[in-house]
Amino acid sequence: QVQLVESGGGLVQAGGSLRLSCAASGSIFRINAMSWYRQVPGKQRDLVARVTRGGITNYADFVKGRFTISGDNAMNTVNLLMNDLKPEDTGVYYCRADFWNSGGSYTTNWGQGTQVTVSS
Repeated sequence: QVQLVESGGGLVQAGGSLRLSCAASGSIFRINAMSWYRQVPGKQRDLVARVTRGGITNYADFVKGRFTISGDNAMNTVNLLMNDLKPEDTGVYYCRADFWNSGGSYTTNWGQGTQVTVSS
């Protein structure tokens, strides 16, 4: 099996910063992309940022200029540096890995989520 463990969430004042981390382990042959999604109660899970093995990054409009996603060379770890946090950034942040597993299948897996709360 594959495990994605997120960390770094917490409570922060508006204008502050947090760094989220996601560590992947298990039956992973090659990770192609790592992403962060955000979900709030009653809303869909929305893409926040994604980085591919080729170094291509993609950001939601509402975080451009404030958040930065990065990964190591093997993409076993992905970080999301969140600056200038706003109350509307509040939500559960989920790490997603898109990867080839050891059996040759292209698979998606999600972490359990980490809570980010931004107070005004």
